Amino acid sequence: MEGAPGSNQTTLGALGLVLLLLGGFALLPRVFVPRVREAPDFNLELVANAGSLGAGKTEGKTLSLSELRGSAVLLDFWATWCGPCRAEAPIVDQVSRRWRDKGVVVVGVNTDREDQGDPREFTRAHHLTYPMVQDREGKAQEAFAVDSLPTLVVVSRSGKITAVRTGMTDDAELERLIRQAL
Repeated sequence: MEGAPGSNQTTLGALGLVLLLLGGFALLPRVFVPRVREAPDFNLELVANAGSLGAGKTEGKTLSLSELRGSAVLLDFWATWCGPCRAEAPIVDQVSRRWRDKGVVVVGVNTDREDQGDPREFTRAHHLTYPMVQDREGKAQEAFAVDSLPTLVVVSRSGKITAVRTGMTDDAELERLIRQAL
């Protein structure tokens, strides 16, 4: 005997709802604390606001994460084409300004490819003040296992990754993550 009329539709509808909910959860911002591990080093071109790192740093030169040892570091992986990244940039900038004199360095890690966007132009147009490096080849993105944008990586003063956050964030959440790293 077959099921009642419409039971297949009901089952398919329920299955569709479950899949929709699971897919929606995948899009939600998430924060996780990875196994404590040393942050991988990178050496990337400084493309904007190099002077905010202090004397001797200029655009066109490179920045290594290891140079920042002794400071807590917030790495903001972003791209000019990423809507949530664009919306989050002013929040990251406010946090950078607030924490700059307290031993925290914010570094934007732009992931645009050659034909996707200009992080220098974006930084100037949006009056962002924190230093930007460019990861055109995706090496830093791969080393930090960044698979979605925006992604924030918090590195402690001793060079350990203390938190990773994907998706858009707000000021209070960023403050909490930075305090954990100090």
